[in-house]
Amino acid sequence: MKNTRHEKILDLIAKHDIETQEELAAYLREDGCQVTQATISRDIRELKLTKMAAGNGKQKYVQMQHQGAGMNDTYLRVLKDGFVSMDMAQNILVVKTVSGMAMAVAAAIDAMHWTEVAGCIAGDDTIMCAVRSAEDTLHVMDKIRAIVNR
Repeated sequence: MKNTRHEKILDLIAKHDIETQEELAAYLREDGCQVTQATISRDIRELKLTKMAAGNGKQKYVQMQHQGAGMNDTYLRVLKDGFVSMDMAQNILVVKTVSGMAMAVAAAIDAMHWTEVAGCIAGDDTIMCAVRSAEDTLHVMDKIRAIVNR
C-alpha cells in the first residue's frame, strides 16, 4: 500500500506543479487513496521531497536525488533562489529564505557536505545551521555569499 502510494506521489509531482500537502492529498484522494495530513507529511519526508521554484512566484514539490555534478547545480540553484539573508550567533548560522523554501535550502546546504556544518534544522522560512565554531560560521557565510552572488 505504502509503495503504491509513493509511486503515485512521484507520478503526481512529475505531472502537476503541486505546491502544498493539501493539494497532494486532494490528488491522491481523486486517485482513490485515503490519506491523512500526517501520512502525507511522512511520505514527503521518506521520499525526500522538497520544494523548488515553479515560476510565477509559486513552488512545487520535487524529489531531491543525489546524482553528481548535475544535482550539485540544482542545489546551488535552490540555495541561490531561496536565500534572503543570514546572520550569526556564535556557532549558529540563521538563514532566512523565501517563504516555504527553508527545507529545500537546508537540504541544499546539507548536500554541500561542508565540514564546518554539523547539520541544519528548517522551518518555513528560517534555517538554523549548527556550525562547529564561530570562526567556521564566518567561513560558511563566505561560501554562501559566493554562491548567492554568482
